[in-house]
Amino acid sequence: MKDRIAVIGAGVAGLSTAWLLRERYDVTLVERNAYIGGHTHTVEVDSKAGSVPVDTGFIVYNEPNYPLLTRLFDWLGVDTQPTDMSFSASIDAGSIEYAGSSLQTLFARPGSLTDPRHLRMLREILDFNRRATRQLQQPSSLTLGGFLERHGYSRELRDHYLLPMAAAIWSCPVEAMLAYPMHSFGRFFANHGLLSLRNRPQWRTVSGGSYLYVKAMLRDLGQRAVRDCPVEQIRRGDDGRWSLHTADGELGNFDQVVLACHADEAWAMLSPGLRAARAPLAGFRYQENQAVLHSDSRLMPRLRRVWSAWNYRSEVDTSGSRAVCVTYWMNRLQRLDNPQPYFVTLNPLQEPAPETVHARMVYHHPVYDSEALRRQPQLQSLQGRDGLWLCGSYFGYGFHEDALRSAVEVADRLDVQPPWVTGLDRRGAA
Repeated sequence: MKDRIAVIGAGVAGLSTAWLLRERYDVTLVERNAYIGGHTHTVEVDSKAGSVPVDTGFIVYNEPNYPLLTRLFDWLGVDTQPTDMSFSASIDAGSIEYAGSSLQTLFARPGSLTDPRHLRMLREILDFNRRATRQLQQPSSLTLGGFLERHGYSRELRDHYLLPMAAAIWSCPVEAMLAYPMHSFGRFFANHGLLSLRNRPQWRTVSGGSYLYVKAMLRDLGQRAVRDCPVEQIRRGDDGRWSLHTADGELGNFDQVVLACHADEAWAMLSPGLRAARAPLAGFRYQENQAVLHSDSRLMPRLRRVWSAWNYRSEVDTSGSRAVCVTYWMNRLQRLDNPQPYFVTLNPLQEPAPETVHARMVYHHPVYDSEALRRQPQLQSLQGRDGLWLCGSYFGYGFHEDALRSAVEVADRLDVQPPWVTGLDRRGAA
């Protein structure tokens, strides 16, 4: 008889774990939401030309830094296409506005060609890239903020370039990025070609919407996915078996459990007796991000010629604090052949016009503060204790590849290899 395994959480980590284990084990995938996929959430928008699939969470990947995801897509037969990853920044109602696509967009704002602060920022980008590349060979305990201060970089480089880029990539508060280890920050930028003007990886998106890979995996899982079932607590009985407790009662007895949800959610599900041995989970916190799928171009840069795939915007709010948002231009990212513009904005600074809103979502992203980075190396020591496993993007940098890698590693510990490899490729998304 096959061991029964419950996988809690059906984002890419949980879905992949259940999919990998499905033949060797009796697997049940349990998801609190009405849909499977987590951050892989494609919304079908009605238009005059028919239904338009628009991604709202996971959107892009590249082959060099997402090797496992690339192999998964190939194995599933999912078609992908190249995409544009251009970037723009709009600061203080467009008083500073540029994009990195060309010289014309770098100097799109009138007067920027002779603005000494803008010119200094551009020079400092090149200098930062050189210094950040060199420090990869000399790891230190410096944070990004400390590195910028040590080398006397300007506020413009920090606030108009580096923090906007980081906020767009990690979907986290800009303040948290200043406390991020410089070596890790530099390594990520280097691996993604952001410390060089050349040899940048080709980014790709799933043709027809990222939910197509989820559908392919669900076909293989059959009836083993349970939706609308929020687990409140897991308990281990005297017989060593696990039970899942929901508002509606108890869900089965399982030989093993995989918590494939966010770290803070996993911690909340543990009964008090299980927490002492799994304290590292308490060291992770998450940023809640409101995502709005809409067609209101007022949230894009004021200058139409700097519109990019990723668009950062920053304003000083009524309290005097600086608020930021990021808008993804989905027509450009997904190559949508539709005259209607589609945008996904995280934490909009102004509400899109109600008649332009197609959907609203809430996503949570890990915040890599000093406590999370201290706890991260301790996670592996928790794996498999009493038949309890953990996986999720928080094992890495918070991206799709990190979540998938954590699933592959759990499956490996349970003597299951992915069908496309004979051993783990340990490059990761970093």
